[in-house]
Amino acid sequence: MSSFPTKPIAKLTGHTGPVHAVAYSSSPHSYILTGAADRTIRLYNPSKAPPNSVAPASSTAYAPGLVNKYNAHGYEILSIDVNEANDRFVSTGGDKTVFFWDVQTAQTIRRFTGHAGRVNRGVFGGEGDSIIVSASFDGSVKVWDVRSTNYKPIMTFSDAKDSVTDVLVFDAEIISSSVDGRVRSYDLRTGMCEVDVIGHPVTSLSVSKKGTEVLVSSLDSTVRLMDRANGQLLKAYRDEAFVNTDLRVRSTLGLNDSVVLSGSDDGMVFAWDLMGGTALHKFRHSEIREIKGKMEKKEKGKKEVVSAVTFCPSRREWVSAGGDGNVIVWGMD
Repeated sequence: MSSFPTKPIAKLTGHTGPVHAVAYSSSPHSYILTGAADRTIRLYNPSKAPPNSVAPASSTAYAPGLVNKYNAHGYEILSIDVNEANDRFVSTGGDKTVFFWDVQTAQTIRRFTGHAGRVNRGVFGGEGDSIIVSASFDGSVKVWDVRSTNYKPIMTFSDAKDSVTDVLVFDAEIISSSVDGRVRSYDLRTGMCEVDVIGHPVTSLSVSKKGTEVLVSSLDSTVRLMDRANGQLLKAYRDEAFVNTDLRVRSTLGLNDSVVLSGSDDGMVFAWDLMGGTALHKFRHSEIREIKGKMEKKEKGKKEVVSAVTFCPSRREWVSAGGDGNVIVWGMD
């Protein structure tokens, strides 16, 4: 696929720990938000960060393309989601708290508490992004009303038998994934819950634009495309070099749902053809890095993980976030 973006066009530096969360701003998708184990969220303009950017010596130093920093978390950050109006975002992590932010002032508007464990994911939903849905290590999914002055969740779903790793909202349905190997769909109108058994711990969910398919990552080195209506397996994406057995990595759909993109445990990013299931491209997020003018091989280990990938909705561009603390933006040559 010659039209697939394969060139590193920007390097977003400055985090001092693994980057677990990455999100584009809403239309026109000019900015990128990143969240890391160093407890900071950073807002970048990638057009101001060339691919050969060198990381600053400390997290307080200026980084190319950095627009703003958001400091409120006391623990690692695991997810970020931006509202449609581009003026608010939600972040979650080890704090057991859902943080609701004002982009401009870099202050939290609300902090929703009630989870008994780290919050793996927080996303907007409802008409006008009126709710936030959160998924937690405590095995629950909670729904929060951002317009109400009530700080308690308006709904709680506690069906999972283990950590809830991801959640998404599509129309009036909440879809969640769990380490217990199941994907659960809740109809907010009827309260009904449908369960699809994957059989392996599930770490990531992504829904197609039509809403008819769900992309599921699980810890058996497989990404699956499932029929949302009946739970049937439509396609499985594997590769002998693709390893995801230990760590939470995200997968996503891109280029008008024509490709599947996923990070991995060992520093690789894979792109598969959605229909054919063949691996089109394999990328090394950061096989080598520049240190004091010399090119050195990186040490193996958790620094190798690529835990987050996301596609730009409006351009041939995508982002990979690594355990090395760097975020790479990939575009057309």
